[in-house]
Amino acid sequence: MTEKKKTRKYRERLTFGRVLMYVVLFIGAVIALFPFYWMITGALKTVSEVNKLPPLLTPGNWLNMENFIYAFQTAPFAIYFKNSVLALLGCITVCTFTTILASYAFSRLRFPGRNTIFALLISLMMVPYEMIIITNYRTIVTWKLHDTLWALIIPFTSSIFYTYILKGFFDSVPDSLYQAAKVDGCSDWKYLWRVMVPMAKSSLATIILLNSIATWNSFMWPMIATNSKEVRTLPFGLYIFMTEGGQRNERMMAAATIIVLPMIIIFLFTRKYIISGMSRGGIKG
Repeated sequence: MTEKKKTRKYRERLTFGRVLMYVVLFIGAVIALFPFYWMITGALKTVSEVNKLPPLLTPGNWLNMENFIYAFQTAPFAIYFKNSVLALLGCITVCTFTTILASYAFSRLRFPGRNTIFALLISLMMVPYEMIIITNYRTIVTWKLHDTLWALIIPFTSSIFYTYILKGFFDSVPDSLYQAAKVDGCSDWKYLWRVMVPMAKSSLATIILLNSIATWNSFMWPMIATNSKEVRTLPFGLYIFMTEGGQRNERMMAAATIIVLPMIIIFLFTRKYIISGMSRGGIKG
């Protein structure tokens, strides 16, 4: 195909509707990304640049780390960051493990009342999270885990929503594959970890990212379950910083950047798995 024909074919495909769709998507992307840009650039500005009218879109010095240094010196953000990472790793490790086991059990194992039990679990998703906080709090107090990192992990070791997502993928795998594995002498345990889990890596990546965001941004539960700064997480630490560090916008933006930036980096590295997990269809046998 000559270059002239390629250009003509491209122009034929570039219809008005497609151009309008790209324009709308571009405007939506700018609206969604601008708050992050404003937060990061605000963290690099001085107090005079932040309060200047009309507002400056760029900082005078892109290497200005004064606000970040002040945040780390005023509040123990290093401790908050460590606690958030430990709580994150604990939650996603245990929750992913229990989600895989529960999803496989409801998808492949045959036991009495399977559908009824799963329907009851799904109905629990209608219960607001705020209604079970008191029960969770009484439980960790009874177990003498209040004001510990375990209190930030144990209540989130399972998820009905994530089980529902992964079960949907497991259900899309043909039964013939499972039956062939059983004929070859493969146990359910081996079939789960050697066949199903590798095939579900896109769905698992989506689940892990959603769980990571929920755990990292959790504010209400850490505020209730912890008291001392030794076990505070970043969102609760940001709230304390806002009350103790003064109402300086550039300093609060620096502290907010410390919290948000890790999740942005994780998303950039896992976005292809998320898109694949969201757009995947059923597996044809």
